Amino acid sequence: MTTTAPEPATRMRSEDRRLLILEAATAVFGERGYHGATTDVIARAAGVSQPYVVRIFGSKEALFLEVVDRALERILGSFRAALDEAAGSDAQLGPHELAGCVARHYVDLLADRGLLLCLMQAFLLGSDPVVGPAARGGLRRVHVFLRDEVGLAPDDIREFLANGMLLNTVVGLRMADDYESDPVSRELLDQVLPTKLPLLLELRNRES
Repeated sequence: MTTTAPEPATRMRSEDRRLLILEAATAVFGERGYHGATTDVIARAAGVSQPYVVRIFGSKEALFLEVVDRALERILGSFRAALDEAAGSDAQLGPHELAGCVARHYVDLLADRGLLLCLMQAFLLGSDPVVGPAARGGLRRVHVFLRDEVGLAPDDIREFLANGMLLNTVVGLRMADDYESDPVSRELLDQVLPTKLPLLLELRNRES
């Protein structure tokens, strides 16, 4: 009687493991901040060893910079996807309509709390000699995109960025957690973000 040898276990490709670490690091940096996160915590979240994380990325600082750059690429990629969808429609959209399309794609990214929170963590490190320049460069990239690719005027760019930062702040503070129990939180969300409220409450329920 012949027996079939068991198939060898499939090993995860190094590219996939690298992506796994970046995803874990995004969540950890977002929740704990740059100084509160460690490569050991990130390694455990990714299911790999701490020395492996250091071998792949070199240092926590280098890993954080790559996390921030990846977050910006995802955001700008989502924005450009919105412009591509608008370009494929029959309607001729002006800058304000295009900004609305971009904003709707941005709201979809709110489901990934770590993505937005790690950027906020980077913005808090403006005085850091390494992280600060990278964070400022990221905001400049968003500004240039809104100016050159969407075609927004300066006042419209300011409004777009202000609304985005407000959304980030509300998500980061988990204001929706107090929506039913605190009347001021309810008033704030009802008046300031009425169109985004269903999404915020959905995210809260998903995470609870």
